[in-house]
Amino acid sequence: MKTTTLTALLLFVPAVLGLLDPKIKAKGKKYFGSAADPGTIGVAIDVTILTSDYGAYTPENSMKWDATEPSRGSFTFTNADALVAFAQAHGRLVRGHTLVWHNQLPSWVSTITSAADLTTVIQNHVTTLMARYKGKIYAWDVVNECLNEDGTLRSSVFSRLLGENFIDIAFKAARAADPAAKLYINDFNLDAPGAKTSGMVALVGRLKARGVPIDGIGTQTHIQLGRAGTIAANLQTLANTGLDVAITELDIASSTSSANEAQQSADYATVARACLAVARCVGITTWGVSDKDSWLGAAAAPLLWDTNFVRKPAYTGVDAAFT
Repeated sequence: MKTTTLTALLLFVPAVLGLLDPKIKAKGKKYFGSAADPGTIGVAIDVTILTSDYGAYTPENSMKWDATEPSRGSFTFTNADALVAFAQAHGRLVRGHTLVWHNQLPSWVSTITSAADLTTVIQNHVTTLMARYKGKIYAWDVVNECLNEDGTLRSSVFSRLLGENFIDIAFKAARAADPAAKLYINDFNLDAPGAKTSGMVALVGRLKARGVPIDGIGTQTHIQLGRAGTIAANLQTLANTGLDVAITELDIASSTSSANEAQQSADYATVARACLAVARCVGITTWGVSDKDSWLGAAAAPLLWDTNFVRKPAYTGVDAAFT
């Protein structure tokens, strides 16, 4: 009887998995996670990998505002429910992503003109999502990508009508909705010293001074080859705010050339060791399982598994760092 390539692969993969999540936990961290959504949890090989190597799942798109409240007061949770149910069935954590973000935002939110109205909308959106999953989600990215590269507040409907106070509103609503969930502010390009990192540290200082309930800083860590060397020191800079830190969306754009794969493996090892070296770094999430489904496109080859779900040298780099 003929065995299909996929069937053969499914039979083969479990024997070679390195169980990255148990290994990072053995080093004192909370999880090694991946982005996931119905598009991946419905694919057998993805499920095999997600349940063998990953201990936490972040919805790539299914909890964003356009996916959950496309029209005012009308919520849809089908895909988000599926991911949470999958995680619970396998005893995994969920990082909720994301409650307030200027992108993937329905037009009805962008066209609000009243500060009071927008305040109510933020509170209702945050409360509705978090109440639905209360006790089922370990941490939430409450506010996402609110800073410019110079560290100033990004212009959005939220900042234009409410200034920096929209962050306070969102975090306070989040704490009230699920007091046990860890609440994060999340952004990209926090991988090296500079104006954006300084701006985030200053912003967190102001939030804490105002009594805003915030538990952590997420650094997305979408990086290019050879750019991993500053991450450990920058994680520590963020952790010096007194908050937990997490690497929330890790990928390293590369290609399939052997030289680039070797550099990518070294870079992944450097990032993994950076989290291990910083006491307040709780875990690492890669932004997907295989290059096949990366938001950067398969040609960027940014993840640990290739388009055929074969482990890459990048995987070996992470595994070596955790061993």
